[in-house]
Amino acid sequence: LTDATHPVGQAVSREDETTEYEITHPRPAGMEFLDERYGKNPVMMVAIPLRASDGSLVGIVCNFMAQGMRTPSSDRKALAEAFSSAAAVAIDQQRLLEAQKALMDSMIKIMAGAIDAKSPYTGGHCERVPELGIMLAEAASKAEQGPLANFAFKTEEEWREFRIGAWLHDCGKVTTPEYVVDKATKLETINNRIHEIRTRFEIILRDARIEALEAVAAGIAPNEAAAEFTRKRDQLIDDFSFVAQCNLGGEFMSAPHLERLRKIATTPWVRHFDDRLGLSEEELKRYRDEPVASLPTQETLLSDKPHHIIARTDTRVLDPKHGFKVDVPKHLYNHGELYNLSIGRGTLTEEERFKINEHVIHSLVMLEHLPLPKNLRRVPEYAGTHHENLKGTGYPRRLNADQLTVPMRIMAIADVFEALTACDRPYKKAKTLSESIKILAFMKKDGHIDPDLFDLFLSSGVYRQYAERYLLPEQIDTVDIEQYLH
Repeated sequence: LTDATHPVGQAVSREDETTEYEITHPRPAGMEFLDERYGKNPVMMVAIPLRASDGSLVGIVCNFMAQGMRTPSSDRKALAEAFSSAAAVAIDQQRLLEAQKALMDSMIKIMAGAIDAKSPYTGGHCERVPELGIMLAEAASKAEQGPLANFAFKTEEEWREFRIGAWLHDCGKVTTPEYVVDKATKLETINNRIHEIRTRFEIILRDARIEALEAVAAGIAPNEAAAEFTRKRDQLIDDFSFVAQCNLGGEFMSAPHLERLRKIATTPWVRHFDDRLGLSEEELKRYRDEPVASLPTQETLLSDKPHHIIARTDTRVLDPKHGFKVDVPKHLYNHGELYNLSIGRGTLTEEERFKINEHVIHSLVMLEHLPLPKNLRRVPEYAGTHHENLKGTGYPRRLNADQLTVPMRIMAIADVFEALTACDRPYKKAKTLSESIKILAFMKKDGHIDPDLFDLFLSSGVYRQYAERYLLPEQIDTVDIEQYLH
């Protein structure tokens, strides 16, 4: 008996030793079963409390006998109590293990929630990907024919292992700065540096106004000076509008646009104040390779300077022993203004894109260093392979199709589909259900995702179930899945 709320449990909980009770008719609530064997006759019960190491009652060993039978001898009681003590230890340990599992699962979910909470724009990603992964895994486990017929998680331990891997798939993002993950414009770091560029335009415009007034004072006709000022002002306004548009990012920066940007970058302006004042010691170190200019000094409107470079100093996770096959940029970051504004697509530099991708590397290193028990040994591979693909061009280990198990392939589809349909990203508009399925279909055709799992994703209705749970109503449109199922 392990229910402490049971009448017997309530009675025995007040005792510290083996106790005998007479159970008469009518039976106490919860003990009516005695009537089946003993009828309405009185019954003698010998109750042995099972207590955990902290003294709490974890169970009761109940011995029933008809009234008048010989009471067990002291030796038999001692033997029963010994067995009961062993049972108490076993129950206590089992409950402790269950409590540890519950604690571990809760800690994992807290970590995933904390990663999402770092960024208001990726909130929920670490929750939604596991949900989608589990939905697809359940559908795959039910497959009775085809390539997925032999796949199934057979035990609760295997399911738990997959769930933990899914929940931890982005645990390495604790190392990724929010301003990189959330970078919505090309000049954005912790703040959007377009404000600094705009201030320089303001200074140049102010200087143009001063030049116009000085020209009039020197004898130039006021209308001529005003016309020249107007021309410069209109050009500055147009140039700033162009730079600001470049800052927003997009699908493609054409060669003419890059050429105009470089031309605008050479526009001179005069700095009168020391740019080393008010800097931290760490930031000052990046100015060591720049000569100190005599003030006032002329500078260009947009620049790539040595202090814009952040050196890569920690390369421990890139140790060859980990087997990562990635192209590592020379620098950790490059905040050069012209360098960032010249980004061809999107808002991320090569260095920032690597930093974001590097979260998978950190996830694997972190998880592979954990002393995971045998029943959780696959957690690192489930968590750290969602950016691999069947063509062997993914990261961080460029695994090929033969090296990717079904759960690993499930995680890849779940991660991509969540990213496509997410409506909380600052750098893109949430795609509709049909748009997202179309993109996944192209990825299937190109050999990036598993074709059988993609077909199951559609035919099982998992895509629709997920959409109804997590997508905005305006995202959920009609999808003709038949055109993709071949």
